[in-house]
Amino acid sequence: SEKILEQIKPNSFVISLEIKGKSFTSEVFAEKISDISKEGYNEIVFIIGGANGFNHKVSGIANLKLSFSSFTFPHQLMRIFLLEQIYRAFKILNNEQYHR
Repeated sequence: SEKILEQIKPNSFVISLEIKGKSFTSEVFAEKISDISKEGYNEIVFIIGGANGFNHKVSGIANLKLSFSSFTFPHQLMRIFLLEQIYRAFKILNNEQYHR
């Protein structure tokens, strides 16, 4: 937990991926990314939780707790899911076609 916290810069918007987080559609996630960028944050930091969740310190600093599913996925697979959704969000925000 301490190593994670050390990596987070001031003025970062922190999104933790947690089973008990909020779920969004791709379109709503894209709107959220757009809103965050307009709020003046220097960066968006995504933190993927482990199978047992986060230490309360890490979970406590999250500006948004996001859930992709109530299932537990390996970190490597979750990274791919997250990257795909970020890519999809920017395609939506730029009014470009994306696969449905």
